[in-house]
Amino acid sequence: MSKDGLSPSEIGLKLRDEHAIPLVKPMMGKSLTQVLSDNNIKTEMPEDLDKLVKKALGLQKHLKIHNSDSRNVRSLELVEAKIHRLSKYYKRTGKLPQNWKYAAVIAQLE
Repeated sequence: MSKDGLSPSEIGLKLRDEHAIPLVKPMMGKSLTQVLSDNNIKTEMPEDLDKLVKKALGLQKHLKIHNSDSRNVRSLELVEAKIHRLSKYYKRTGKLPQNWKYAAVIAQLE
């Protein structure tokens, strides 16, 4: 399912809804991301960090059009703070390279 472009959370939802498998870990003894990494199916960025970067990109696009939307300016600041905290954790645990850095300009290019 991952080769079809589904993320680990989407695979878990599909297993739960279509195949009546509520949890993968009790059956396999490991989490879904561990199963994927054992089969050499890895993503460049962890899923939660990737979703946050996409959310920040959407907020940046919105703010280009509606630049006086102060509530979403604050929301973008909070999302970017989460990205920085999470990236620091993933660098420490080795899931991201040490030279990885989030920048708003880079996020717009993706």
